[in-house]
Amino acid sequence: MSPATVMELGRQAIEVTLLIAAPLLLTALVVGLIVSVFQAATQLNESTLQFVPKLVAMFIALLFAGPWILQYLIDYMQRLFGSIPQLIG
Repeated sequence: MSPATVMELGRQAIEVTLLIAAPLLLTALVVGLIVSVFQAATQLNESTLQFVPKLVAMFIALLFAGPWILQYLIDYMQRLFGSIPQLIG
């Protein structure tokens, strides 16, 4: 296996990781921003007010994005395992 092949596999792995994490991270970012604006407007500093809405929103995002994430992972693993003979030989 050449160094270029290893770099390509690493790039693909990082790309898959970013695409899979993006829906949940973006959801947490948006909800955190909204809650922070609300806290700043009301001057209410409660730590659970930051945590609970993020947890609920990320759970809902996982319900909607979960099937896509799972299918994307399955496709990536099938491509990866299917390319093992070409990578070795």
